[in-house]
Amino acid sequence: MTIGIVAATASGRTAAAALAAAWPDEVRLFTDVKAADGLREAWRTCDAIVGFLAVGATVRVLAPLLDGKAADPAVVCVDEGRRFAVAVLGGHRGANDLAHRLAGVLGCTPVVTTASDQADVAPLDSYGADLGFTVHDPGALARVGAAVLSGEPVLLEGADDWPLPALPPNVRARFGGDEPSAAILVTDAADIPRAGRSGDPLVYRPPSLVVGVGSARGVGAEEVGELVDRALASAGLSPASVRCVATVDLKADEEGILEAARRRGWPVVTYPADVLADVRVPNPSPVVAAEVGTPSVAEAAALHAARSSGRGAELVAEKTKSTCATAAVARLRPRGRLGIVGLGPGARDLLTPRAAETLRRSSVVVGLDQYVDQVRDLLRPGTRVIASGLGQEEERARTAVREAAAGRAVALVGSGDAGVYAMAAPALEMLAAEGAAHAVDVDGVPGITAAAAASALLGAPLGHDHAYVSLSDLHTPWEVIERRVRAAAEGDFTVCFYNPRSRTRDWQLPKALDILAEHRPPDTPVGIVRNASRPDESVTLTTLAEADPAQVDMYTVVLVGSSRSRTMAGRFVTPRGYRWA
Repeated sequence: MTIGIVAATASGRTAAAALAAAWPDEVRLFTDVKAADGLREAWRTCDAIVGFLAVGATVRVLAPLLDGKAADPAVVCVDEGRRFAVAVLGGHRGANDLAHRLAGVLGCTPVVTTASDQADVAPLDSYGADLGFTVHDPGALARVGAAVLSGEPVLLEGADDWPLPALPPNVRARFGGDEPSAAILVTDAADIPRAGRSGDPLVYRPPSLVVGVGSARGVGAEEVGELVDRALASAGLSPASVRCVATVDLKADEEGILEAARRRGWPVVTYPADVLADVRVPNPSPVVAAEVGTPSVAEAAALHAARSSGRGAELVAEKTKSTCATAAVARLRPRGRLGIVGLGPGARDLLTPRAAETLRRSSVVVGLDQYVDQVRDLLRPGTRVIASGLGQEEERARTAVREAAAGRAVALVGSGDAGVYAMAAPALEMLAAEGAAHAVDVDGVPGITAAAAASALLGAPLGHDHAYVSLSDLHTPWEVIERRVRAAAEGDFTVCFYNPRSRTRDWQLPKALDILAEHRPPDTPVGIVRNASRPDESVTLTTLAEADPAQVDMYTVVLVGSSRSRTMAGRFVTPRGYRWA
């Protein structure tokens, strides 16, 4: 994104320089020209504008340039005192997010007035935008959006297969006796039915179609274009839902295909003939096989490209021919999304912004009940929550994978970092066991671990090489755990014990400490941290000789230093070994 920065005063220019330093690859400065000229040039050349100007003055300059919310740049105004960043134009095209980013650099307060943000509802003008959706009739946005925000019954059709964010409970796929006041349709069909008593529906065009094209050498763009248009029309499909044109790589330089795609704004992808030859099609041709090495180009390329982009595909328009070209159309089944989210150690300010955004972007949230409860206020209305109790990790992983494999946007939550003694490993194992890897896009969202949170409270115990060991023998035999503890002791690692002690496992921690004591002096620092970052947090710094396992439970991590660890100024430190000049 290119952000144009416009300023008229010394204070504004100073702030503009700060933004240029913070975002060097995004910022273009318009600070050495008249503000009005800078605004007009930024409007013409940038994706977004930050004006260190009054809102009224900015609006007077830009009003004659307005074209439409789908095309206009996002605009944010910051006052002279840098107290507020006001999203003026294009809130859901980036202005709202930009206002928050400005707050992070300048310390100002973001001012966001869009209704969906205030109601914490997924904004309809960007609904599915990250999936490539386009809005068929932008004029319907305001009317349908008002119905959604007013709690009126709104019909939602065609969204089941797509990993979309949640919409509030009044937006439903089916209604009983209630007549919907408006409708939202996700469709690649050319014909749009009327739905809802208040007028035409809000229609989203998903990028669900792939057009496969084959041709003789030297085919004309007009012929290819007319054939493709006819193939789509005969199947009742909208060109607005075409994501790409696919063909064999021997046609990568076929200008007639390239130009026909260019005129329609579609990218072209190509595949080797031997790849297309493995695709089963209803209309193979031995003549084509002899000429290019695959019995099908149009059908095979359409199916292969659609499968590569989704979790499956179907041919919705079989091969049709012109004099020198063939065309076919495939529809993909989109992949689901599985966000594996680490919530951090518990404090809200230690939850990462990416984790919060993934939760807000998901329509299904799966997790341990107590972890889900921590973040319920971050979930958008209409989010389906699947919570379960302790000991049901396998079922949570299976549920999350199956929901994502069905095409939904899922967040599987855990404490700390999901990849450290948490849900990432079982979820990925389940993904493989269910044979669903092709059907799901996985996004691992890192979190601050309990070890990192405890280390920060203690000082720097993990300042040099260290090892994490779980003392739970529920799934790992004690003989294996003991061997790992001995290896860490002999290797002189600082050791962080997870799951150190429970009501039924009270002997493992004393045994582990005894093993370390065979290789450490008695005054080796030991840190015991319970509920790091939570209201009942407790921190104890003691020694290997004095450590009391009785004060440890499953909410605690125990850190034991290496032979080089020291207590310095009341802090637990494992030196890096620097030599200061």
